Amino acid sequence: MKRFFLYTILSFFLLLPSAGQAPANSNDSIRLSLLTCAPGEEIYSLFGHTAIRYENPSQGIDIVFNYGLFSFNTPNFIFRFSLGETDYQLGVTDYEHFAAEYAFYGRSVWQQTLNLTDEEKTKLIQLLQENYRPENRVYRYNFFYDNCATRPRDKIEESIAGKVVYPTEPQDGSRTFRDIVHQYCKGHPWARFGIDLCIGSEADQPITQRQMMFAPFYLMDAFDGAQISTDTYSRPLVKTNELIIDVTPEPDESGWMPTPLQCSLLLFILTAAATIYGIRRRTGLWGIDLVLFGMAGIVGCVLAFLALFSQHPAVSSNFLLLVFHPGQLLFLPYIVYCVRKGKKCWYLTLNLVVLTLFIVLFPVIPQRFDFAVVPLALVLLIRSASNLIVTSKKK
Repeated sequence: MKRFFLYTILSFFLLLPSAGQAPANSNDSIRLSLLTCAPGEEIYSLFGHTAIRYENPSQGIDIVFNYGLFSFNTPNFIFRFSLGETDYQLGVTDYEHFAAEYAFYGRSVWQQTLNLTDEEKTKLIQLLQENYRPENRVYRYNFFYDNCATRPRDKIEESIAGKVVYPTEPQDGSRTFRDIVHQYCKGHPWARFGIDLCIGSEADQPITQRQMMFAPFYLMDAFDGAQISTDTYSRPLVKTNELIIDVTPEPDESGWMPTPLQCSLLLFILTAAATIYGIRRRTGLWGIDLVLFGMAGIVGCVLAFLALFSQHPAVSSNFLLLVFHPGQLLFLPYIVYCVRKGKKCWYLTLNLVVLTLFIVLFPVIPQRFDFAVVPLALVLLIRSASNLIVTSKKK
């Protein structure tokens, strides 16, 4: 991914010999395979990767079609990513380079050789070559619905003269998008926490088996049990499945890092202690409120931006906006003014009611939250309540 321009230049020369010659060279020596790559440590690689390998020994071709190319150097990359307007593109590299990169990063690769007829091989090669044309290779990336796993699946299905029938397991409705996100974020609690903050209740709706294939290993498992069905016969979609790059990832030596839940509990304890101290001294501790409500407001602005403007799937209906919302930042000067002057703040009273309802209704809200959210909500709740307590004592 990081050698974006190298891949593009190299792939141009690799494709020159095969362009327009696929029909003439269709034979049993041509092999097309689905490659599934193990997850990496970067957040964009936690779910693994999928690509298509094309081998034509008679022409000395062994290349990989990769729908996962992007560049962090793209102008306004972060802003466009937050809007859901990230463009990925199809790239091509030689297999040796592809294999060396994944071996270097300690990521194993599985190869499923596709059980295609000569005509289907020819059509798939033509589809990939057509898709690789400069005017066709760029596409609008969508994490759940249009990514580096769904694109190869769709091209393979399009090339087949028949219907691909997938196994019955996992059944439709047995998973949600969030279930799969949690599965692949295991061991990465901060990545899971960040994703859980951003995706809303849509991610907790049951999904179909086909939708599960956005995750490369779900696609690999589906291909393993799939059949190509026609009016007269059926055959397995995959001829062989083998581990072609077998490496053991290096152990994580980054040391201990506190989890989001541990950090939020510590913040809750410190805030509770400071609040008790402030109530006893009958002082508002406006500096603490400035930091806490300010940070909550900043997070709320991000969540509101995603909900209102982003094209990312499953971010529009986020119940965490009850806790983290722009109002925490918008009314911050008024909050600080009231706390400093020892006046009752109507906004903090309203905030107390909303946060109390959120805590009480937490188990029945149709959205799964990271449990670290609960101490954070309690932090804002007790700071809101402290204003009522301190001002009532002064009377």
